[in-house]
Amino acid sequence: MPTLQISGSAPHRRHVAAISLRGLAGRVAGVLAMSLALFAGAGVAHAARPAAPAPAPALASSSTAGAPLPLTSTGLVQMPDGRLLAPEFARIESRGELVVAMLGVDQPPFFETRNGRLMGIDVDIANELAAKLGVTVRFNRDAKTFDGVVRLLANGDADLAISKLSRTLPRAELISFSTPYISLHRALLLNRMNFAQIARGRTAPDVIRSYDSTIGVVMNSSYSEYVRTNFPNAKVRPYPSWEALLGALDKGEVTAAYRDEFEVKHVLKSDPTASLRLRVVTLDDLDDPIAIGVNVSSPALLAFVNQFLAERSKKIDVNTLLQATDK
Repeated sequence: MPTLQISGSAPHRRHVAAISLRGLAGRVAGVLAMSLALFAGAGVAHAARPAAPAPAPALASSSTAGAPLPLTSTGLVQMPDGRLLAPEFARIESRGELVVAMLGVDQPPFFETRNGRLMGIDVDIANELAAKLGVTVRFNRDAKTFDGVVRLLANGDADLAISKLSRTLPRAELISFSTPYISLHRALLLNRMNFAQIARGRTAPDVIRSYDSTIGVVMNSSYSEYVRTNFPNAKVRPYPSWEALLGALDKGEVTAAYRDEFEVKHVLKSDPTASLRLRVVTLDDLDDPIAIGVNVSSPALLAFVNQFLAERSKKIDVNTLLQATDK
């Protein structure tokens, strides 16, 4: 506060001082009132002003040292080197590995552990995809059923599912599927003696068209779904594995086993004497498309997988699979 300089006689000085003090008090009060008004006005204006938009969320799992990487307005991730990537690719690159869900039970020639090394057609596809992305591959083989593989992917425990996985409508409710990398016909493996008893002289197509006898499937497989549509009148019996189903077929517990043409033809290829007891019927009008599973939240990765399959020169059919079993 400035110092007041007062001159003149004592009474006059007291009078002037009183007037000056009253004036000063008035000026101070005015300044205070103005300041309060401005402060109040600023507060109202601040309250009325729309809140600034929140910054775009960072992709927590896409980081180099724990710090989330920023997203652009279009949802792409800004990588430390300046590149822009879709979130699914940023996650994979930041992690340094592609996680692939694969059945824990070997299915040669698609995948099997031989001499301590995982190999097979599906393993090759996974390795090639990882190489295209510039990362390594890690296989999650916790699932013991094909539907379990789907759940691993749906729960976010893998980036892809490459596991001789058939495309079915129930699975399509949980995950996305690539275009098929192989399409097999569905087939029946028949117990000759049992089938002759129910045929009563009718041809195989006639019997199968209205099939109402026993038929075995591997539980929690695509064929446990297919059988309901393809053979609605059949007496369906599920088995925990293909080996268990084949044992039941040999014993005559079921008349037919339902699976893809590769698996049923491989039975006769691996045991030539089996043709004396068993018979293959291929259903040429029913396909079993085998595809790669992708999480529903990863559309860019799905497009990448489809483009990879379109450019891949190695084409696979049932003969390729049967030949691969000789290696």
